[in-house]
Amino acid sequence: MLVLTRKVGDGILIGDDILIRIVEIKGGGVRIGIEAPGDKKIYRQEVYERITEENREASRWDMVDLDTLSQNLIIGKKQ
Repeated sequence: MLVLTRKVGDGILIGDDILIRIVEIKGGGVRIGIEAPGDKKIYRQEVYERITEENREASRWDMVDLDTLSQNLIIGKKQ
């Protein structure tokens, strides 16, 4: 991990196209601005972690649900 000390107005460049700038330091918090191309997805860490967890949960199959789905498909073909 790279650890840097920055002041308000200072920036950090990631690659050739992502600029992170310190906007404000106030009350123990730091406001940052991020300039990046529109095709780059930028998430707060807690949001990204929630998205990945929800994706993991959605990809899990419960065998009861699979059996129910199979039965419904079989019944639908008979009608």
